[in-house]
Amino acid sequence: MARSKTSAAWLKEHVDDVWVQKAQKDGYRSRATYKLAEIDDKDRLFRPGMTVIDLGSAPGGWSQLLSERLGSEGKILASDILPMDAIPDVEFIQGDFTEDAILELLLESMQGKQADLVISDMAPNLSGMNAIDQPKAMYLVELALDLAEQVLKPGGDLLAKVFQGEGYEDYLKLLRSRFTKVLTRKPVASRARSREVYLLARGYKG
Repeated sequence: MARSKTSAAWLKEHVDDVWVQKAQKDGYRSRATYKLAEIDDKDRLFRPGMTVIDLGSAPGGWSQLLSERLGSEGKILASDILPMDAIPDVEFIQGDFTEDAILELLLESMQGKQADLVISDMAPNLSGMNAIDQPKAMYLVELALDLAEQVLKPGGDLLAKVFQGEGYEDYLKLLRSRFTKVLTRKPVASRARSREVYLLARGYKG
């Protein structure tokens, strides 16, 4: 019974959410679009002609923004375990990013090119039990960093959603050792009570 109450509360919050309503009105697939838009507006992430990998892309809110702001001038490669409807100028690979085969497909699709930017909005299916969820979430951002280190050109950037908790400080240290500077961003469209923040690591040392 408690679970259905919780689900109903989540649904009500979701439906009442100003960002969800705005996304529906503006034709975006998720409220997450506004998080990335705010970070790009503030930190100037995107440049014409850049190569970007979007991890955890479904339903496609971030890829939509990339398509709008880079279009055919850039190369946009997206991946998620869930299906994602086609978006102009976005190449999509469906599969589990924790599996080597999907990593290999991503690397093949790069055709030897290096990326300017890797963005990750990946999150595990949450059980509500922090002791289970936090290690899973940290594992995903570690994989995002691992990919970034394989594909980023020197000076490239990584933007990753991270949940504050166990392992967070160690991950922050790791980023600082690999990149010139690391910024923490909490976009307005992030739910205030959520432990999520976005870490923007700039200037990959290569």
